[in-house]
Amino acid sequence: MRNPFIAGNWKMYKTTAQALEFARRFIAMDRPAGVTVALAAPFTQLAALKKELEGTGVKLAAQNMHYEEEGAFTGEISAGMLREIGVDYCIIGHSERRQYFGETDDTVNLKMIKALSAGILPICCVGESLEIRELGKASAHVERQVKAAFKSITAENALRITIAYEPIWAIGTGRTATPGQAGEMCSLIRKTLKELYGQAVSDEIIIQYGGSVKPANASELMHTADIDGALVGGASLDPEDFMDIVRF
Repeated sequence: MRNPFIAGNWKMYKTTAQALEFARRFIAMDRPAGVTVALAAPFTQLAALKKELEGTGVKLAAQNMHYEEEGAFTGEISAGMLREIGVDYCIIGHSERRQYFGETDDTVNLKMIKALSAGILPICCVGESLEIRELGKASAHVERQVKAAFKSITAENALRITIAYEPIWAIGTGRTATPGQAGEMCSLIRKTLKELYGQAVSDEIIIQYGGSVKPANASELMHTADIDGALVGGASLDPEDFMDIVRF
């Protein structure tokens, strides 16, 4: 049984004071049972948010991490540093990391393996650009991303990973994949996981949709086959909007 999982990705928004204000307003609202909720905040906010969220059931996520344990990597953060704070999840391979910061399928795989070894649960992002979709190569592209990300990862560890399908052409553009488009790609991802690990494992892995998710479209997306949750960008910056999505 896959429980819905809604994660808010704040990207490079909010000061620590603003993050704490959001958390206080959000945790004061009635939240549905059986829905996992996580907030993915900038590094500077994580320690303060961990204290604020203690005992609320709301999980904490980082937006990135390095695949090495330590070293001369100026500006980077290790899995051990995140684990010390008490981070539960880490977004890995977001399209913005791939586009602007040189993230590759290989580094995504290395980060997944390192996160799992540190007890941090990966949210692995995959998705195609508009150009790739219009060329009719979206399915092959996403299938390749999934297989590369899960390279050398055991079935036991695969069960600890969430996949977020985010069509790049729908991130921050206001353009959302239709439930049919999103469901088709999420079903392809689950089929790929079945090839890698078998039916039982593929049936358990949570697949989120991300890409201009809003209160107005969350319910329809969440009731689409093979979509188990959402990775929410802009709409997660407002506690009321984000809760409306959590309540889908």
